[in-house]
Amino acid sequence: MFIQTEPTPNPDTIKFIPGETVAGAVGPFDFASVEEAGSSPLAQTVFNVDGVTRVFLGPDFLSVSKAEGSDWKHLRPMVLAAIMDHYVAGLPVLSDGGAAPQVDANATTADDYEGETAEIVGEILELIETRVRPAVAQDGGDITFQRFDADTGIVHLAMRGACAGCPSSTMTLKQGIENMLKAYVPEVNAVEAAL
Repeated sequence: MFIQTEPTPNPDTIKFIPGETVAGAVGPFDFASVEEAGSSPLAQTVFNVDGVTRVFLGPDFLSVSKAEGSDWKHLRPMVLAAIMDHYVAGLPVLSDGGAAPQVDANATTADDYEGETAEIVGEILELIETRVRPAVAQDGGDITFQRFDADTGIVHLAMRGACAGCPSSTMTLKQGIENMLKAYVPEVNAVEAAL
C-alpha cells in the first residue's frame, strides 16, 4: 500500500491520501479529539499517535493536524504507519453506528428561509457545493454554510479539516469565496467565518 501525502496551506496539517475510500459519500467527518472519534476506528488509530490534535476524514483522504510543538519530520512517519496498519488489517473506517454523516447544528438550508431570501440562499448553496467545496477539499478541508443574514448581506461559513485554524483561511474567505459570491449573488455583501 502506498499512501501519498500533500502539504496544505495550514502548516500544522498534512493531507494523507491512502488510495482507498476514506469517508466516501457518507462523510466528511471532523474529529477534534479521540473522544469524538468513537465512531471511527481509523480516526482513533491516528489519534493514538502522540501529537495528533485533529483528524478530518474526506471522501478519499485524511487531513491530520498536529500540536504546535510537534514536528512533522517525526510525526509524519508515525501517522503513515498508523494509517497503513489500519487498512492492511482490513478494519473499517467507520464502525456500524458511525455511518450517519455529521450534522452541523448551526447550519441552515434554503428550506429554513422564505421567499426571495430562500432563492438567494439556494444560489449561495449551489455555488458553495459546486465551486467552493471541491477547491477546499483539494487543500484537505471542507466548508459548510451556516446562515445568511438578509438584512446585512453577510454569509456565515464554517471551515473544517485543514482549513480550521489555518492562517490563510481568512484570506480564502475574504479574497476568494467572498469575491466569487459577490460576483454571482449581488445580495451578498460579505463573508465571515462562523465560530
